[in-house]
Amino acid sequence: MDRETFSGDASRAQYASRFNKVVDYIQANLAAPLGLETLATVACFSPYHFHRLFRAWTGETTHDFILRLRLERAARYLVYDRQKSITEIALDCGFASASSFARAFKSVYGIPASEWRATRKICKADRKIWEDTDAAGRRYSAHGYWSGSFREETFTVELKVRVKQIPPMHVAYVRHMGPFQENAVLFEHLFGRLAAWAGPRGLLEDPSSRLLSVHYDNPDITDAQRLRLDAALTVPVGTTVGGEIGKQRLEGGAYAVARVRIHAKQYTESWRALMGGWLPGSGYQPDDRPCLEIYQNDPKADPEGMHEVEICLAVRPL
Repeated sequence: MDRETFSGDASRAQYASRFNKVVDYIQANLAAPLGLETLATVACFSPYHFHRLFRAWTGETTHDFILRLRLERAARYLVYDRQKSITEIALDCGFASASSFARAFKSVYGIPASEWRATRKICKADRKIWEDTDAAGRRYSAHGYWSGSFREETFTVELKVRVKQIPPMHVAYVRHMGPFQENAVLFEHLFGRLAAWAGPRGLLEDPSSRLLSVHYDNPDITDAQRLRLDAALTVPVGTTVGGEIGKQRLEGGAYAVARVRIHAKQYTESWRALMGGWLPGSGYQPDDRPCLEIYQNDPKADPEGMHEVEICLAVRPL
């Protein structure tokens, strides 16, 4: 059985709704015990059937899916949270012991966690935040501009970054699993499906509504086929959804927000400038909340076809 099993089923939308809830639950509770019976209850399936159905839908067993997310979170902590020991990180990410984490990490990444921490470029204490100033004499500022070179990478996107509190948001979403970077056609398709649902309900007419995408994985760590993306729309509390349209509450909190005006092919460069350029000297580290892209315009209506977007990285102090 594989995901194609569901493609011709009239109830496929109901399966999407149930599995979206399970994935949301796992993402929000990675450090907690995640037993099969608990997850089956969230999905409203019997434990006997849930395991096979989850694998058919996601391409991974529940064990493999949870292990991968925990390891990816640990890999990020090892790079950015240098105040914590490897054992502390292992326990924070839901592993029962340091030894079980060590075995799992080396099995997946091919090197010990200590070597991963030591060799990731972002961890190097002598790493320069900038090479020189720009024409206007601007250098890095936690609440201003960042531009310049970062070792091997040179960023042409200029960021104006500020750390601010983003309030919690209730969003309706269409979920995609698989490659998506720089794929404007895919994004148009996802938001088209979302608009087809939201339009007749008057949700697009609300001047306070916002279109955004929610990013859960690090493309530098997660295999492209496993990347998760939500095309989302803010909605009022109590909005009823169903089928492939899911709903969740995005936790608010501190975000590093960079508003950029870019071409469609510059999203990846913008994120790398924020993560590789601004972040190391900012006094912050990434938090566990998902990354956001909040869209400010319709590129098709822009005279130059440019995308105005706020890229938002959840952060906490080092």
